[in-house]
Amino acid sequence: MNTQFLKAIFLVSAISTLCAFTLPNHWFKAGSDPDKYEMGIDKGAGHDGKNAATIESISKRINGFGTLMQVSMPDKYLGKRVRMSGYIKTKDVKKWAGLWLRVDNANSTKSLSFDNMQDRAVKGSTDWKKYEIVLDVPKYASDIAFGALLVGTGKMWFDDIKFEIVDKTVPTTGKGNEHVLPADEPANLDFAE
Repeated sequence: MNTQFLKAIFLVSAISTLCAFTLPNHWFKAGSDPDKYEMGIDKGAGHDGKNAATIESISKRINGFGTLMQVSMPDKYLGKRVRMSGYIKTKDVKKWAGLWLRVDNANSTKSLSFDNMQDRAVKGSTDWKKYEIVLDVPKYASDIAFGALLVGTGKMWFDDIKFEIVDKTVPTTGKGNEHVLPADEPANLDFAE
């Protein structure tokens, strides 16, 4: 091999290493097509000048989606209504992007509650904006999975993810999450309310 060729390979390797994002601790890549996305931390790119996480397509055509996510125990939220909030910024998102939250039951393949913001998706190029998801976490939930997803091509940033318990006057979000949390004991037996 000639020296010029080896230098070119080294340069391409060095550039791709510099451009690669580092995955944040406790987060992992997933989705129907995660290898078509670059995901990780974009230092200083957050809405407040701190770090943000990013998902960016690296293929020109993508039929699936990529997500940067994590899974946690639901213990402190069991039997409660939870609001997950966070900020999103997008660039050239052709299909859609959003935050997502799912509450699982270990004894079922169907989630107990789920919202991926598809009914209020973020599209195109947008500046930083706060978004919220509100779901019920039944007492028998086994875990909470959450993250951000990008469907198709483009780039998104997200940061400042927060969880808080809200009262039952705050409506749940997404489709099919209008169920009511079970009461702690039998209630309204005389139908007064």
